[in-house]
This record gives sequence, C-alpha cells and structure tokens, in this order.
Amino acid sequence: MKKLLLIITIVSIACSFTPQKKKRVIFFGDSITELGVKRDRYVGYILKMDSILKAEKKSDQFELIGSGISGNKVYDLYLRMEEDVLSKNPDIVVVYVGVNDVWHKTLLGTGTDADKFEKFYQAIIDKLKTRNIKVILCTPAVVGEKNDMSNPLDGDLNRYSNIIRDLAKKNNLPLIDLRKKFLDYENKNNPENKEKEVLTYDKVHMNDKGNQMLAEFMLNGLNELK
Repeated sequence: MKKLLLIITIVSIACSFTPQKKKRVIFFGDSITELGVKRDRYVGYILKMDSILKAEKKSDQFELIGSGISGNKVYDLYLRMEEDVLSKNPDIVVVYVGVNDVWHKTLLGTGTDADKFEKFYQAIIDKLKTRNIKVILCTPAVVGEKNDMSNPLDGDLNRYSNIIRDLAKKNNLPLIDLRKKFLDYENKNNPENKEKEVLTYDKVHMNDKGNQMLAEFMLNGLNELK
C-alpha cells in the first residue's frame, strides 16, 4: 500500500511539471501584419508582443505567427486560408483586415463592396470554426488620423467596422475594436488634428507608438480569450 501511494505521489509530481503546450496564434491580415514581424522602419507589433511576453516571463504561453501580405483584402485572406493558416494547425486566429477593402476603392479603384466584404468575412469565420479554431476579430484602425471625422474614408471605415462588430456579435466571438481605441487615442493626443505621425507614419501603417498600442491591445485580447 505504501509503495502504491509513493508511486501515485511520484506520478502526480511528474505531471505537475509537464511543460505547458504553447498556443499557436496566427495573425491573419494585410501589410500592417506583414510589417508586424519585421524590424524595418519600426519594430512590428508581433515582435513587440514577443518582447512583452519575454519580459513578463510568459513566452511559454503563446507561439506568435504573422501571416500578413501587403495589399490583401478580405477575399485574398479567404483564398489563401488553406495554405497560410489551416495547414499550420493554429489554436487561435486573429483576423485583422479591412483597411484595403476601403482604401483601395479610392487608391486603386478596387476595394470590396460592403455586402461582399461581409460574406467573405463570414466564410472565413465558418472555415475556422469548422476546424475548432478560436477566432478573434479586429476592426480596422485608421486611414488618416484627423480626429474630427474629416479623413476622406472615415465614413466607410466606420461602416466596415460596424460590419465586423455585428459579425462578432452574430458569431459570439471576441472583438478587439481597434477603430474605437485608435479614435479615442487621437481625440486625446492629436490636438493639432494631424493626418499622420501620431500613430502612423503614412496615415495607415504604424509607427513605433502605433505598433506598441497594437501589441498591447492584441495581448489583452489573447489573455481575455477563454
């Protein structure tokens, strides 16, 4: 009996020291996410997340992978899901898209109509949920940083952000509302009503402060995921 109790105790202790499996997280998006894993003009937000996790001795919790391609819109994400996301067997996917769907309408004459945006976005969600992958949605942040709603694309960005908010509610998914968070920051910290160089260097892509904010918001979203 004593030997049995000793064996049970040893096994219990051994199990308590079993290394925790990292949760594999894929950030699925466009050039903002592509830059998220680079040390180019600025340190990208995914690299900053890694640094924060290491500093907090939590780097054993998450494996962070960037899957961003410049110019991608929602249907580009849908078309490359199998190769760039599903084949990597993630535990969590953070979908961060929408800027180009709006911006490219005026920049390149392309973009994505709102109804098609919603349908492709829902199709992405459906595929991920079918594989039992946890999904976090993000609204697009800014195309122009003026805080008085005078950026030319503010109306469309708000409209597409509302589509994503509705999809989060409809599918019972967590949302990182970057649009709201960035607007709140601009209202408090952009008294000169500048169109760039507060959180971005070109009205869209993040400077150091913007990347830091993204890193913190994304980490909070991961930590709150149940």
